[in-house]
Amino acid sequence: MDQKIGFCTTSDGVRIAYATVGEGPILVKAPNWMSHLEFEWQSPVWSHWWEELSKHHQVIRFDQRGSGLSDWNIDDFSFDSWVSDLEAVVEEIGLDKFSLIGISQGSAVAVAYATRHPEKVERLIIYGGFARGRNKRGMPVDEAEAVQVLIRRGWGRDNAAYRQIFTSQFMPGATSEQMDWFNELQRISTSPENAANISQVSGNIDVLDLLPKVQAETLVLHARHDERIPLEQGRQFAALIPNARFVTLESKNHLLIASEPAWEVALAEVRKFLGVNEMTPVSPSAESISFENVDGLTPREFEVLLLIATGKSNRDIAQELFISFHTVTNHVKNILGKTGSANRTEAAAYAIVRGLSS
Repeated sequence: MDQKIGFCTTSDGVRIAYATVGEGPILVKAPNWMSHLEFEWQSPVWSHWWEELSKHHQVIRFDQRGSGLSDWNIDDFSFDSWVSDLEAVVEEIGLDKFSLIGISQGSAVAVAYATRHPEKVERLIIYGGFARGRNKRGMPVDEAEAVQVLIRRGWGRDNAAYRQIFTSQFMPGATSEQMDWFNELQRISTSPENAANISQVSGNIDVLDLLPKVQAETLVLHARHDERIPLEQGRQFAALIPNARFVTLESKNHLLIASEPAWEVALAEVRKFLGVNEMTPVSPSAESISFENVDGLTPREFEVLLLIATGKSNRDIAQELFISFHTVTNHVKNILGKTGSANRTEAAAYAIVRGLSS
C-alpha cells in the first residue's frame, strides 16, 4: 500500500504534515519524538508497524512540529502545542470517533487528548510510555544538562557517535543495519536546536493527574527490560487508568523489532484489543510435531521452547505447565545449550526458523 501525505495548519500558523494508509476503522497515532513520514515508511525499524496495523485499519500519523515534513522554524515547542497539533490533524481530516495509539512520548499526548475529547476516543493504546518526563522523575540536574549539550553538539553531524548513545537505549537488540538507520533518522528528522527543545519539553511532561480521568478502554504495553523508559512507567499507566489492561513484553528494546517474538505478542494483543476478527495461526503443539529432529530436546523442553517463542517469561511458563519456576529455569538452560542459543531471543528465533512456531 502507498501512503498519502497531506498538510494542515494549526491555530498558531504551523504547517503539519500527516499521512494516511489503509482502509477500515480509524487508528490515529499521537506524535512522538523523531519521526519522518517518508523516511520511516520503508525503514527496517518502523515499516512493520505501519504495514501490519494498516492491514485492518486506516492508520493516520503525523510529524510533530519542528520535525520531519512539518515546519521546523517555529517558536512554540510546548506540550500543549503538541496536543493542539493532534487536534488540528483530527479536525482537518474530519474524524468523528477513532482509536488512538501513543508510543513513548506520544503516550502522554494521547492521554491529554483523550481527556480533552472523551467523545472521540473509543480505544486508547499506550506503548512504551511515560506519564512524567525524566526531569519530573528525578533525573539529576547535571545529567539533564549533559543530555542537552550532547544533543546540541552532536545531532546534525555526519559522525553518528553522539546519536549512537540514544540509539543504543532505544534498540539495544538491533542489528547494525537497524542501528545505522535509526542514527540517520535522528539526523534528518530535525535540527540540533529543535531536538534539544523537544527533549527539554519531553523531560518536563507531567500528565499523572490526567490518568484517572481517561474514559476510553485502554491497553498498556511495555517491554520488561526497556532501557529507555522503565517498566514501572507502564505499570503506572495501568494502575491509574480505570480498568486498563497491562501486557508485559519480553524485550529490552524500546522500539520492538520485527524479528523478535515480543513483536508478534504485541501485535496479537493490539489486534485483539481493536476487535480485529481474523484467524490467528495456531502454533504447533508438542503433540503434533515429531521430536526426532529437534536437536535432542525432550518433550518437556520442546513445550518450553514453544512457549519461549510466544514471548512468555519463565514464570508464565511455570504457571501454564504447572511446574516450578526452578524447573523451568533448568529447562531453559538445557534448551539454550542444545540449540546453540546464547539467550532466549536466539532460542525463539531457532524455533521460528525451523517452523516449530509461527
